Amino acid sequence: MEALLYTQTLEQYGIENAKVHWNLDGETLQRLTVENNMGTETENGTLCVNTGKFTGRSPKDRFLVKDDYTKDKVWWGRINKPIAPENFDGLYKEVVGYLSNKEVYVRDAYVCADPRYRMNVRTITEYPWSNYFIKNMFLRLKKNELKNFEEEWLVICAPGYQAENPSQFGILNGNFSILNFTRKIALVGGSAYTGEMKKGIFSALNLILPVEKNVLPMHCSANVGKEGDTSIFFGLSGTGKTTLSADPDRKLIGDDEHGWTSDNTIFNFEGGCYAKVIDLTEEREPDIFRAIKPGALLENVVFKKYTKDVDYSDSSITQNTRVSYPIEHIKNIQQPSFANNPKNIFFLTCDAFGVLPPVSKLTPGQAAYHFISGYTAKVAGTEAGINEPVPSFSACFGEPFMPLHPTVYAEMLSKKMQEANVNVWLINTGWSGGPYGVGSRIKLKYTRAMITAIFNGELDKVDYEVHPIFGLRMPKYVPGVPTELLDPMNTWLQKGGYISKAIQLAHAFHINFDKFANQASEEIINGGPLIDSHHALDDTF
Repeated sequence: MEALLYTQTLEQYGIENAKVHWNLDGETLQRLTVENNMGTETENGTLCVNTGKFTGRSPKDRFLVKDDYTKDKVWWGRINKPIAPENFDGLYKEVVGYLSNKEVYVRDAYVCADPRYRMNVRTITEYPWSNYFIKNMFLRLKKNELKNFEEEWLVICAPGYQAENPSQFGILNGNFSILNFTRKIALVGGSAYTGEMKKGIFSALNLILPVEKNVLPMHCSANVGKEGDTSIFFGLSGTGKTTLSADPDRKLIGDDEHGWTSDNTIFNFEGGCYAKVIDLTEEREPDIFRAIKPGALLENVVFKKYTKDVDYSDSSITQNTRVSYPIEHIKNIQQPSFANNPKNIFFLTCDAFGVLPPVSKLTPGQAAYHFISGYTAKVAGTEAGINEPVPSFSACFGEPFMPLHPTVYAEMLSKKMQEANVNVWLINTGWSGGPYGVGSRIKLKYTRAMITAIFNGELDKVDYEVHPIFGLRMPKYVPGVPTELLDPMNTWLQKGGYISKAIQLAHAFHINFDKFANQASEEIINGGPLIDSHHALDDTF
């Protein structure tokens, strides 16, 4: 089935004499991609593409236009780099000139599932498969809604364009991803990595929703139980956000980006999922594995030799292999993608130091502190003898996409969790009994048992003890979990080694938080680790 026919051109955007394909269906986009040698089909008919030079976002090439709207709102610095309006205008003129006289693909869609916050987005792409990605990821319109569509934001993606003289436009390289909040345009050039488009609109919402709508934007997954209780899962890559939010007894609202309204509705920004597939197996991630079928789009995966079967363990192109698919490819979903009554928030961290408790309950100040910190840990590498983990902090569990100062989001979260009487939990899905290389990863069945106990209200009835270094309240009993696991020091053979490693991590928290402290309240600052030096230990242990 071909697209709805449109006679209008794109001249209103400066794109002249283009052959315009409007809102093509997935089958047609897939056929055009294959016919133009831009992609291949897997054994089961799923479209597979290679995004070329860029297999991930390029943070150093991301800019926000600094003008009257943004100059006093944005947290300018390493993450949010400014570009002058005239430089944006010059780049925009070059990109639309580049797309003129070409074949281009237009997709009309919207973001924000709650109809009160819906934002119409028109996307113009150079490649058919980029358009396919938007079809999967943004919320889809009915045919009768397309006829009188008016966009609020415009996304233009031209991977084949390269700025010949980047310094002329105040950018670093030939590729770029730029947001202009006054003109309401997300401009992507020189990169075919589809996530640049998605994260561009997500970044825009991260400013618009809190500033203009009093809605907290969140980089998280969310699900809802049979009793209508909503849970939110924050976590960086590798912490278990997708795995733990996919619960057979609960309906998935969304897996990546949500808003929290003033009347306690949690809504999905998107209409699809964009999941990592490195080392994917049906046993490990059954929902994602089964969602990879016609209608999905695989990126940068490798086929097994002489076949069209994907080798998900092959990272020869990138570790960041991906699939996008409509959320309807998951069976147990909430429709439409929003729900009320948030009851529990989970901050997921994979602590490779092996010192954080597997589950702890946070005070409002601690919740704000750990939200701003966005901690997880990465294993340094696989070289012989190098087993030392490296702390990794990403403010609000999504710092690269946050235009405002992190304390703005943290204070909104604090206020909302207190108004809604939400419980906030820190869940360590990482190591116990020692750091990476010594201890062992906490078993998934134990983490699931902790979360199930929280859902069932069983941790409201148990006693807690306070961790002497991190100040976290640790339950003394969780059904189905060995009691010695709950206090991490009990799992280490050498208590002195535990204390030393815990102080090392506490120190890393304090150093990271220094850059936020001057805009954080006393309650938030006091939510961090209790001690930061060996001298404070004399009377503690």
